[in-house]
Amino acid sequence: MELWPGPWTMLLFFLLLLLLLVPVLWGYSTSAKYFCKMAFYNGWILFLAVLAIPVCALRGRNVENMKILRLMLLHIKYLYGIRLEVRGTHHFPPTQPYVVVSNHQSSLDLLGMMEVLPGRCVPIAKRELLWAGPAGLACWLAGVIFIDRKRTGDAISVMAEAAQTLLSQNVRVWVFPEGTRNHNGSMLPFKRGAFHLAVQAQVPIIPIVMSSYKDFYCKKERRFTSGTCQVRVLPPVATEGLTPDNVPDLADRIRHSMLTVFREISTDGRGGGDYLKKPGGAGEAGP
Repeated sequence: MELWPGPWTMLLFFLLLLLLLVPVLWGYSTSAKYFCKMAFYNGWILFLAVLAIPVCALRGRNVENMKILRLMLLHIKYLYGIRLEVRGTHHFPPTQPYVVVSNHQSSLDLLGMMEVLPGRCVPIAKRELLWAGPAGLACWLAGVIFIDRKRTGDAISVMAEAAQTLLSQNVRVWVFPEGTRNHNGSMLPFKRGAFHLAVQAQVPIIPIVMSSYKDFYCKKERRFTSGTCQVRVLPPVATEGLTPDNVPDLADRIRHSMLTVFREISTDGRGGGDYLKKPGGAGEAGP
């Protein structure tokens, strides 16, 4: 007489085999470490989203729910041994709405975003995220603005609505103007939606630069270790008096300033470059 039906026996066998193989692969394979860490990273975020949904649902769809998501996600950096060194948070205007623009390297950008995310600030995300199970629902409850990048008319309409929300509800938005993740150690050309949004609402733009992850993360090399990331909040760029005709030059100027800072703080393996060696180079000690 069999103790378990055949399928259950096989399932148990494969689970035990997996438990035996993981420690072996972990010790000898960098790629195995990478895939295990990324699987846990994504799975843990989904699990946290499940926990956050009932709490956020008490308010309904509300930008204040972003505080709950931020609180639940802040600890992830410690799980992976990632040190985030932030400078320039004094550049955030204390009361008025504004548009944040940041470079986009990988899903790990979430860690830097949560580290410096100001109050009443929500990201603008691609609409596909809305259908990403618990994560999509949690984001919707937190007021994340979703746009369909394939339908230009819809995207423009959402941006126009976002401009009204900025002013009427004192909301800030976070945009990745590259439009997609960029793993090549530089910055892609900026799409202009965020800049049109800021000009339409006549609110300042706050550029934020995260240094290269190359010393601890590389998708191509299947490498994910621990390390340091510099996060620099740059001075606000005013848009008062600007018109849509000024948007191309505005986007180019901000990209140039962000790329200059990105190269400065990404010049060595620590993600900090010579900048870390200057007095006041860590934390919020310097100007």
